[in-house]
Amino acid sequence: MMSKFMNVLRSWLLMVSLIAMGNTVQSFRDHSFLSEKLYTGMPQFVNGLQARTFGIWTLLASIIRCACAIDIHNKTLYHITLWTFVLALGHFLSEAFIYKTAPVTIGVMAPLIVASVSIVGMLIGYQCISEHQEEVTVRQKKRN
Repeated sequence: MMSKFMNVLRSWLLMVSLIAMGNTVQSFRDHSFLSEKLYTGMPQFVNGLQARTFGIWTLLASIIRCACAIDIHNKTLYHITLWTFVLALGHFLSEAFIYKTAPVTIGVMAPLIVASVSIVGMLIGYQCISEHQEEVTVRQKKRN
């Protein structure tokens, strides 16, 4: 049962990673993407530099998530991937409710939902990571 869940989680992480790569390309191609879709509360704050910084941050998160999808039982990588979603959730919540640069529109709801669902999924999957680590340890002890 948990191995099926982990396969779904892997697919989810890969899909989210690919979408993030698309957002990275958009951020480099045309910074108006951010002012029209995300930071609509204060679009005057969005410039090319901010868009490229956002793009690099998104690309890094995408690479980490893709690596985790490939090696989902790597506990350190799993933790780092989980943190990418926590940071994304914190960023968009703070921009929406503290700084008021990103009002709650569909453009902001999408990353909030993706981050939230990903956090929940990864917390559920964490059980499987711990169980897998225990199995590997038992197998290694048997070999020695």
